[in-house]
Amino acid sequence: MEITKVGVESIPTIQSLANTTWAVAYREILSEAQMSYMLDLIYSAASLQKQIEELGHRFIVASVNNVASGFASYSVKNKKELGIFKLQKIYVDPALQGSGIGKALLDFVISEIRPLGAKTLELNVNRHNKALGFYQKLGFVIIGEKDIPIGNGYFMNDFIMKVNV
Repeated sequence: MEITKVGVESIPTIQSLANTTWAVAYREILSEAQMSYMLDLIYSAASLQKQIEELGHRFIVASVNNVASGFASYSVKNKKELGIFKLQKIYVDPALQGSGIGKALLDFVISEIRPLGAKTLELNVNRHNKALGFYQKLGFVIIGEKDIPIGNGYFMNDFIMKVNV
C-alpha cells in the first residue's frame, strides 16, 4: 500500500471513491435524495477545489497495487484553537474495509500533524454510521453531538469525537 499527498489533480479520483463508499456507508442512514444532495455539496469539483485551495484541507490517497482504494483529508480545526486538528474525511473502498487501509490513512494523518503541534484530532461522524466502532477501536471518544443544517432541509446528525495524538 502507498499513501500519497494529493491536490486538485486528484479530484476525479476522490469523487470516484466518494461515490463508491457513500453508496454503501450511507444507504441505510440517508435517503437517496439527501445522499445525492450531500455528494454534490461536498464532492463537486468546485467544492473540492475550494477545500484544497481556500480552506486548507490536505488530501491523501491510499493505493493498493496502484489502484486508489481510500482517501482522507484533514486541516487545522480553526486558528483560535492551536493544537486541534480536524479529520475532515476518511473513506475506504467497501470491498477493502477491514484490510488496514483506514488505520494506515489515520496513522499517516497523525504523522503529518504531530510536527505541526497537534495535540488532538477531532472528527464528526453520523450517529448511525458503522464507522463509529472503527473510531472507538482507535481510541477516539465521543465528546459531544451536533445537528448541522446543510441546506434543503437536511441535517448532519453527528457525534463529535476526539483522540489525543
